[in-house]
Amino acid sequence: MIQKPFYYLWSTQTTSNAADVIYTMALTVLVLDQTNSLISAVLVPLLRSGAQMLSGLLAPLMLSKYRLPRLLLLSQVGQFLLFVLLSLYLWKYSAAPVFGIVFVLIFVMSFLDGWTTPVRNALVPRLVTQEQGLLKANSLLSVSDQIVQFAGWGLSGLIVSQLGAGNTLLLAAVMYGVAAIFTLAVREPEDAAAGVAASMQAAAHEAAAAAPASSKWHTLTEGWKLIWRTPRLRVLTFMDMIDMLGGSVWVGAFTLAFVQVALGQGEEWWGFINASYFAGTVSGGFLVLALVRKIGGRFLPAMLTGMAGYGLLTAVYAVNSKPSVALVLVLLMGPFAELAVVNRRTLIQQSADRNQLPKVLSAQSTLLALVFCISLLGMAWLAELLGIVNLYLFAAVLTLLALVVGVLYRKAFASQPLGSPAE
Repeated sequence: MIQKPFYYLWSTQTTSNAADVIYTMALTVLVLDQTNSLISAVLVPLLRSGAQMLSGLLAPLMLSKYRLPRLLLLSQVGQFLLFVLLSLYLWKYSAAPVFGIVFVLIFVMSFLDGWTTPVRNALVPRLVTQEQGLLKANSLLSVSDQIVQFAGWGLSGLIVSQLGAGNTLLLAAVMYGVAAIFTLAVREPEDAAAGVAASMQAAAHEAAAAAPASSKWHTLTEGWKLIWRTPRLRVLTFMDMIDMLGGSVWVGAFTLAFVQVALGQGEEWWGFINASYFAGTVSGGFLVLALVRKIGGRFLPAMLTGMAGYGLLTAVYAVNSKPSVALVLVLLMGPFAELAVVNRRTLIQQSADRNQLPKVLSAQSTLLALVFCISLLGMAWLAELLGIVNLYLFAAVLTLLALVVGVLYRKAFASQPLGSPAE
């Protein structure tokens, strides 16, 4: 059901994601200590986001040139080498580093990292043999992603305080090296690789014959065009965008404001709420794993059920004023959120040809990153205008609106998937 190379893919992504969290925390602390400037410290995550968005726009050129495992290896090895260079530079010039050099290295590393998520999600359907295997694989990846986020940010702060920023960066460099080693074992099955190679060669010949002058533009825009022309992908992407708009309310500043204003508690309860939310998402991932056989191929009903539960619980959370009840509510949100996210990812993976899927995922990743950035600004403005409680109610309405879109356009999901792991 799940082939051995998937577990190497799972390992490399978990290790590199953990390294990302650790190095982001260490660099933020280092920059803040050296410059005493909050703006300079904010540049670390800002540069990462900007570079990954640019990488997503240009990724189709690389996806059309290299096979997915090779591109993943190029990304991981490149990040490892750049991180070693960054660590050595900061070790040698720890007293007075030139942060312009540091930020350039961060930008290039993040640019390489921008390929990994669409490559990973496109590889998964090639490394499983049944629909249930695809759902299980996505659940495993989601569980590990949530555990890294849940434990990583708390433990990284402890690691930085105990080891110092410099030694923490060396630890992250070792983790990037381990991730690169795992990537060496990621291989596509021979039949899948041969099929993809033939499809890529045929597509290249067709593009060269039809429009040689604009082939690069065609490659860059192919994923976007596929999303627009494929009803199922168009609906799923639109639902993702609406859901992403509301999802930004769980960013730290908004949750802290809600805890202080609506629950009347201090920062310690902010930590409790965050911990409860992530614990819920981790347990939700395990729940989806347990329900793989029961869900079967009914991905759409499972996704809609998850969205309905998540949206309703968010609405109740918004009007609740008891801290203990809030903890229970965010804990219960997790399983519903994972049920929606994992099944939506599975539906997307089944909605495009194996050769087209990487370009589709790259376009979606770029689009959602842009929507998230816009949402942060918009939600901050709405919080000032409507108040924090109404902001969470608005987020619940957005999730339920995405649910309504899925119900109204459910006919788009009735057609045979273009590419499935069983092919």
